[in-house]
Amino acid sequence: MNHTHSSADTGFSYSRPFFEQLVDQALAHAKKLGATDAGAEASEGCGLSVGVRKGELETVERNRDKSLGVTVYIGHRRGNASTSDFSGAAIERTVQAAYDIARFTAEDPVAGLPDAGDIAPPDSHRDLDLFHPWAITSEEAARMALECEAAAFATGKRITNSEGAAVSAQQSHFFSAHTRGFRGGYATSRHSLSVAPIASLPGRNGEMQRDAWYSSQRCADELASPAAVGRYAAQRALSRLGSRKIATTECPVLFESSLAAGLLGAYVQATSGGALYRKSTFLLDSLGKPVFPKHIDILEDPFIPRGKGSSPFDEEGVGVQARKVVDAGRVQGYFLSSYSARKLGMKTTGNAGGSHNLVLTSRRTKKSDDLDAMLQKLGTGLFVIELMGQGVNYVTGDYSRGASGFWVENGRIAFPVHEITIAGNLKTMFKGIEAVGADAYAYGAKTVGSVLVNRMKVAGS
Repeated sequence: MNHTHSSADTGFSYSRPFFEQLVDQALAHAKKLGATDAGAEASEGCGLSVGVRKGELETVERNRDKSLGVTVYIGHRRGNASTSDFSGAAIERTVQAAYDIARFTAEDPVAGLPDAGDIAPPDSHRDLDLFHPWAITSEEAARMALECEAAAFATGKRITNSEGAAVSAQQSHFFSAHTRGFRGGYATSRHSLSVAPIASLPGRNGEMQRDAWYSSQRCADELASPAAVGRYAAQRALSRLGSRKIATTECPVLFESSLAAGLLGAYVQATSGGALYRKSTFLLDSLGKPVFPKHIDILEDPFIPRGKGSSPFDEEGVGVQARKVVDAGRVQGYFLSSYSARKLGMKTTGNAGGSHNLVLTSRRTKKSDDLDAMLQKLGTGLFVIELMGQGVNYVTGDYSRGASGFWVENGRIAFPVHEITIAGNLKTMFKGIEAVGADAYAYGAKTVGSVLVNRMKVAGS
């Protein structure tokens, strides 16, 4: 029986109808064993990654993987198992394994598939334009990566080395169904280009500074040009030469947009179901309360065409909707799956698998609030472009990270700084957001401009 697409059209080995058949076979077997409920998902992914370094080809990797995951419920007991073997016998063994785990696992009163009323009906599954396969050969990918790295080297004589450049083309598709009536699936793609140049100052100390830049999109046509990525990465590395340490101080801190996306990520984690029901978050019971200043809004929109966090339903098949997560600084909603919602006595928000596309904005931002304008607002303080270490305690909100960036005086960059630590508490940092730049950039599924926080401790030498 032929279940392959002609690979010319998609590059996949398996078709959607074949996946539907696998999933239905798994669900039927679970029912036959006596499962109360069951869910299954079949998926495959494939791609190409090419790396170059100092003008030479270093790596060419092709990846192809496939999986069938099965979850079985016996009342409120849950078991799951997965296989990469798609034969009929392997599917039955995998369902049996999930069933056996469920039999011997402890009862959990809130375990179970989503309620029927929360499930996204099939006619609501919009096409969000997420699949743009890139038929690039390894030679073409290597040529692009080399061009990107060469552009970095050509930016200045002080770019003396490189950690390499890479091009990646990835695509996957899945089909998922469960016994509460959900059926759905779609294909996605994700392509990227990156480079990490090293700048050095000759002389006794032989200072070296690295930086990196990348472009990542669902559709390869939307990637930044190799020359632009290489040049910008090199300019970033060069701008860090001559870095100094500074004395310990308290001052305002401006987070570059890419790092501001990390602050938004911290907010999501602190208001996610798992952290809330385990009471391991500093934003416990924050619903309806002001967590940010009145000028801050956060919007979640799962339906942005080609968005990195776009999806017509969540990982459990629950319907999703665009919503204001934060309105005028106040928390309007958490990020909940069916399980965490039941634990909290609430309703799922369609966030099994995480947040969808998030945008943090300030009602004060003007079109002219570019990075220069934000440095003016910073006045005298620290502009951070890199953070190191995992220094966030979600229980207390305490925040402490290694950092490097620039010391700014009277709105102008004075000199680069490194080997410093910035510290504060996320609760006061969120409240202390004074401005958000118009220099919005999308990092993965989060979009935000540079963010100015009124005060933080900066520990230097």
